[in-house]
Amino acid sequence: MGGHGSEPESIDYSVHEAWNEATNVYLLVILVSFGLLINKRKIMRIFTLPPTVGSTPEPNFYDSLQKVRLRQQLEMYSLARKFDQQQGQTDSVQLSME
Repeated sequence: MGGHGSEPESIDYSVHEAWNEATNVYLLVILVSFGLLINKRKIMRIFTLPPTVGSTPEPNFYDSLQKVRLRQQLEMYSLARKFDQQQGQTDSVQLSME
């Protein structure tokens, strides 16, 4: 009977020890994750290529938006010129037919 009494204690102790080890591993993983999140820029700098001398590292959003708007305006101007030229040709054709 004395052997049966000590057996559950040893099982409880091994479960307790395994729980402590697992908890320590989880805490270590959480701490490492926080450290990586905080130092993300430093870590990303290691894995990224250095920017070339001539180019800017990151284009400005406002500049790219201005370029898109300018491109749209040029396309609309080009379409308007083509339309005006076509209208001029049809007018001259109509005039010559009369």
